[in-house]
Amino acid sequence: MNKLNGKVAVITGGSSGIGLATAKRFVEEGAYAFITGRRAGELENAKRDIGRNVTVVQGDVANLDDLDRLYKTVKAERGGVDIIVANAGVVETVTLAQATPEHFDKTFGINARGTFFTVQKALPVLRNSGSIVLVASCVANMGIPMYTTYGATKAAMRSFARSWAAENSRTAACA
Repeated sequence: MNKLNGKVAVITGGSSGIGLATAKRFVEEGAYAFITGRRAGELENAKRDIGRNVTVVQGDVANLDDLDRLYKTVKAERGGVDIIVANAGVVETVTLAQATPEHFDKTFGINARGTFFTVQKALPVLRNSGSIVLVASCVANMGIPMYTTYGATKAAMRSFARSWAAENSRTAACA
């Protein structure tokens, strides 16, 4: 059964791990997938692994120009998107004492800022009844040593989900 037949999905961080597994499954279920990631070689390997119904767009979700290029490609090739999977993320384990401004900015830039703008920039091409999936982590609730920054970014994602759901339910009710 092709549950996603005819759907178009954008999956950030789609060249490995959860993102790649998601892209594979979506394509198996009938979707067309756009995957994005920072490393060209891994993206090409993922494209070969998926095999069909996939476009790769190299880019960094922390870079707004890269996100603009991603959605411009989606619009040109498929007209719009039905499913956004904001999966791109980075984790570096460091203690509070060892954390640098660069570590903090990189982690928040990719995990929190990248997620926020991945979704915001999708809105003009997101079809009615589209779905937004945010890949967070239980680390947001656990207080694990050396995961302070990562956990905070995942807590931000949980907050985004609650706020966006409330915002869009009001919009839908008023329309």
